[in-house]
Amino acid sequence: MTRWTVGLIILMLAALQLPGGGSGLNVVVVVNENSTNSVQLGNYYCEQRRVPPQNFLRINWNGGNTRWTKTEFETHLRAPLLTMLTERQLTNQIDFVLLSMDIPYRVGHSDSPEFSGTNSTTSALHYGFKPDGLCPTCPAGITSCSLPDGSGSAYAGSEGVFRQSPPMSQNSNTWLVMMLTSSNLAQAKATVDRGVASDFSFPTQKVFLIHYEDDPFRGVRYAQFDDAIFDSHCRAAASVVRTNTYTPSLLGPQAGSQFGRTSFALPADLFVPGALADNLTSFGGMLFEGSEPRHTGPLHYLNAGATASYGTVVEPCNYLEKFPSPRNYFYQARGFTAAECYYLSVTNPYQGLLVGEPLAAPFARPGEATWLALPNGAVLTGATNLTVEFTAADASRPVQQVDLFLNGTFARTLTNIAPSEGNRLHASINGHSVSYTVPNNATLQSVASNLAARLNTPSYTNVTKVAAAPRGDRIELRGLDMAVRGDQTALSVSNTVGTATALTTQISASRDTFLESTALGRRNFMITNTPTENSYLQMTVTRTNGEVVSVSVTNAPGSNNTGVLIKQLVDAINTNAVLMTSDGVMVEDFVSYNVWLGRQGGEFNLLARSPGWPESQVQARLTGSANFAILPSNNLPLDENVSDLQPRNHLYLTAGLTELPLPFTLDTTTLPDGHHELTVVAYEGSHVRTQTRVSRFVRVQNTSLAATFASLMGDTNTALEATLQFAVAANTSDIARIELFSTGGALGTILNESAGVFAVAASQLGIGLHPFYCMVTRADDKSYRTETKWIRIIGDEPPFSMAVAGAAPTLSWPATAGRRYEVLSTTNVATGFSLRDAVTPTNVLGQWSETNNAAPQRHYRVRATP
Repeated sequence: MTRWTVGLIILMLAALQLPGGGSGLNVVVVVNENSTNSVQLGNYYCEQRRVPPQNFLRINWNGGNTRWTKTEFETHLRAPLLTMLTERQLTNQIDFVLLSMDIPYRVGHSDSPEFSGTNSTTSALHYGFKPDGLCPTCPAGITSCSLPDGSGSAYAGSEGVFRQSPPMSQNSNTWLVMMLTSSNLAQAKATVDRGVASDFSFPTQKVFLIHYEDDPFRGVRYAQFDDAIFDSHCRAAASVVRTNTYTPSLLGPQAGSQFGRTSFALPADLFVPGALADNLTSFGGMLFEGSEPRHTGPLHYLNAGATASYGTVVEPCNYLEKFPSPRNYFYQARGFTAAECYYLSVTNPYQGLLVGEPLAAPFARPGEATWLALPNGAVLTGATNLTVEFTAADASRPVQQVDLFLNGTFARTLTNIAPSEGNRLHASINGHSVSYTVPNNATLQSVASNLAARLNTPSYTNVTKVAAAPRGDRIELRGLDMAVRGDQTALSVSNTVGTATALTTQISASRDTFLESTALGRRNFMITNTPTENSYLQMTVTRTNGEVVSVSVTNAPGSNNTGVLIKQLVDAINTNAVLMTSDGVMVEDFVSYNVWLGRQGGEFNLLARSPGWPESQVQARLTGSANFAILPSNNLPLDENVSDLQPRNHLYLTAGLTELPLPFTLDTTTLPDGHHELTVVAYEGSHVRTQTRVSRFVRVQNTSLAATFASLMGDTNTALEATLQFAVAANTSDIARIELFSTGGALGTILNESAGVFAVAASQLGIGLHPFYCMVTRADDKSYRTETKWIRIIGDEPPFSMAVAGAAPTLSWPATAGRRYEVLSTTNVATGFSLRDAVTPTNVLGQWSETNNAAPQRHYRVRATP
């Protein structure tokens, strides 16, 4: 008991550095009370992420861990969650919901046609069940191969604060939902450990975006790679690269990965803590169904060391909108949590299951905080003046908002520093300046949007040749003049107080010059219809030096396979010596419709061999016999992906102060007397909202009411099979009720008695660390909150040593309260040991004294029995 308490005090004296965008204060942990693994994992998560006990919800489900109907989902999960949030006054505090294993991951068909289809449990809880709807173009019998109206998420791509940018309407009940599960409890706990270990770790390993040409329909995310890589390089906080290495294990330790292939092997410890990794395939999210080899999905990635992953629970078809964009890693580089990153990167997540640890934030950077003149144990009365000081991590991460939490529940916002009316923001692009004055009632998003509009005025873009696009609290800048390289476009920014009384609005740039693209220019070509004898295809390429190169192929006699003919052209282009030079071209991503779709035709991408926008101006024209349908058929540059080729930079808007001394008044007369934890949480002044948190334990004393609280059975470690007992006694007889609280809320109530004993089966709470306290309420409604006692409920007995003292002698050993220990002895070890006695300690010390000293010597053993 003493050892644990000291550790807790040390932890509380320092400012706690918490994950970006959320912490245990903002999470509800949902467990299935009919699964010991679910309960134990939930308890473990609460301990590791310091989730308040009132944020713990037990649901009652007996129907298996794979599928439930929409009605069952609503009845057993959504409705209890909404009730719990309302009754415990948590509706304005909770942004994350964690589902702790042995809860179904798939919401199946309903009897009502209105709700036909299959959703994941995480998405249905995130933004409601989305029916498939009518889909006349879907493959026969696969109505899930649609993109129904209403399934898009407004939060996706917003780079907004989740509560301010929900996926549906502002008044809807939405949360960032993830499932934490595995095939066994140990692996699920390991995922939690990796999430916690990842915080603020700033990994230097690479994120690999794997371009797998042999499976073109699962490898479709390659088209998004360059955009994500470009933004990540602008951020200079993560190393995101594309690769054609199809075996992930050959790439070494990784900070993340995206792939598209049915199934493949992933070795253990492939990923570093915090890694986000997933695979675009049909049934990755069907975690415990089917036979091996299953489609490689979230559990395979988590078992390989990833911290979060994603997979679909029904055939989705390869809509990019249904799978995570590689911008996932840019969001992570900004400091967003794992859950925020995934929901920001999936436009239509209704069929996708999110699995892992939601709060992991490897690139978050919290600040520092301290209470002034408020020691732990301070006694507070009346209206008390308190002060806390915050220091931002750096100038680009000011402190904006500070909230007060009382015993883990939101109490009030102490300050929220908005962009100050009258502040002036200045930007200069190649010496051409523009200024913006912050208006009244501005937000970071409105400032970014309005400043982008100012940068896009024709009179300004005509001289800068730069376009601006707002992205939440960020502005993306792209160069529009192909003749101007990125390093030739200078960018500078500054802030002035203007007419305001304080400078609370800041603008910063990623770089002082624009970044040149590393993407290769690209254009897609498609050919359909059946060839005849002597049908031909010809690619004519005009290189940037004006040289024209033609490559042609002719259909072989007797062949009627268009895919074969296109492959001949692809090979001819890729082996042409002239086109293999730096201003040449190459072909990737060839797809034979004959092979993959059972119809004549195919397509491929023609790429410039050198990166950059000017290099993409190689001209290409595909022609062929009249029987072919060819798109495009005119002469065009390889700049289909022009937005990935234009030089780029970022502007970031923030609000707040880097040094924030914050005095405030706490009216303790509105609080119960007794013991409380005061916590203040500061939020980074960007949409990332990284938290810095500092707590103090205090005692409020405004009335004469008091109470004692003692554990009669139960100590630091208590056996799962034990019955905990607590005695509480008030110092007055005028008591209306006494309530005992622990993980998940109230455990019992005594009415109209000033003292009593509570008995609680330890198995009711499950293995893990639990707080216990009582609330004593007088008849006049004045209350007293007792001190909190922390008890760890354990299952298997750890090894222990035994001490022998005195002539009697007396045996002693470290014990688990409530567990039965048998004492055995013998005078000759060769003849075996005999049971002498059994004891059940009520605390952490087990003792037994010898009562028969007739033997000259005796050997002893003590063993724990369940």
